[in-house]
Amino acid sequence: MTAQIHVWSDFVCPFCLIADELIERAIDDRPDVEVVHHAHELRPRPVPTLRPEDPYLPDIWQRAVYPVARRHDVPMRLPTISPQPYTELAFRGAQYASDQNRADVYHRRVMTAFFREDLDIGDRVILVRLAEEAGLDPAAYAAALDDREYADRHRQALAESARMNITVVPTIVIGARRIEGVATEGVIRRALHEAAAA
Repeated sequence: MTAQIHVWSDFVCPFCLIADELIERAIDDRPDVEVVHHAHELRPRPVPTLRPEDPYLPDIWQRAVYPVARRHDVPMRLPTISPQPYTELAFRGAQYASDQNRADVYHRRVMTAFFREDLDIGDRVILVRLAEEAGLDPAAYAAALDDREYADRHRQALAESARMNITVVPTIVIGARRIEGVATEGVIRRALHEAAAA
């Protein structure tokens, strides 16, 4: 029986990439575990997104992001795109990727593009290229970005996030265990063990 790890995240959340890496390491020898990604936009339109030239981002990265990333050996850097991209379009694409059984690969590709390659993941042309690199048909993916069905599904995903009272990303749910923030490999393994024993 397949166990599931549910993760609520946003593509512009650096701690979400760290959490993804730790989850991947924790389940490296567990082909029976499936990771299910859920959307949570930190700053949906029309809320302004953050700018790396303002004091907040460099400060929080120096005080929190870089130390946690170094502690867990996750390479990343503060992206220079200003203002930071909205993620609605990338999440619509994630709905399409899920239909093609490429959700996990797509999710990881978009995250690493932003935090390791400094690419604007709000740009449609870049998203289509990343989707192709994740094994998706670029023309079909591009069409999906404008498909009302995927926009509706994304809105439903955000409504689910609200119903779940998700206020922190990442939020990780394994069985009855809910973890807000980055979880270590040991915590993830223990939660999977507890869920299997329940």
